[in-house]
Amino acid sequence: MQKLCQLIKSQVRLALFDMDGVLYDSMPNHARAWHESMSSYGINMTEQEAYACEGMRGVEVIMELARRQWGREITESEAEEMYRAKSAAYAAIGAPTFVPGILDVHAALRSLGIHIGVVTGSGQKTLLSRLASDFGDTLTPGLIVSARDVSHGKPAPDPYLQGIRKAGQLLGKEILPEQTIVIENAPLGVRSAVAAGCFTIAVNTGPLPDEALRKEGAAMVLPDMKSLTAALLSA
Repeated sequence: MQKLCQLIKSQVRLALFDMDGVLYDSMPNHARAWHESMSSYGINMTEQEAYACEGMRGVEVIMELARRQWGREITESEAEEMYRAKSAAYAAIGAPTFVPGILDVHAALRSLGIHIGVVTGSGQKTLLSRLASDFGDTLTPGLIVSARDVSHGKPAPDPYLQGIRKAGQLLGKEILPEQTIVIENAPLGVRSAVAAGCFTIAVNTGPLPDEALRKEGAAMVLPDMKSLTAALLSA
């Protein structure tokens, strides 16, 4: 907590948020859609596994599942077709709500003069298209990095490094990883942000144990967004 306060007072200029499970309470829907859609192809993916691989690009998840369960490589175009089936299953479930307290977190960051962006491993159009309308008053316009913007998704550092570069371009000034905080909820997302050199806060909104986030290098592990708002406002 003390380190976060020191960073905010001295140098933090940017906050990058994951989307699923951080902005939207969407992971239960994703887990169900993954299980149902992959079953139709003869691939077994439990809902628990969906949480464990959260943050990866969907096509990469599917290619890894095929590698493990079918014992062969599939092409990216095959994986894209399967991901479209997953996206359709997700859309059929219905729209998720906000993660409780996320708007208060954004308000706290804005009061501190910190710019806000989104870095997600998702290519889920139904959610990506909602970001501007749902969070347009708080997001830096255009500061969204999705699965379609990088070749190597989380847990590689590329998505968060791309978010930092994009923020610098949009704001017209250089922003460094050490001036950036990341809010994540998934182990692979935490690993990605830590590898990018960002101060990484994990808010555990899912069923995985805190240790799964802590062992990936999260500087803080919090139980909910209310706790994060309190930490920010104490800076």
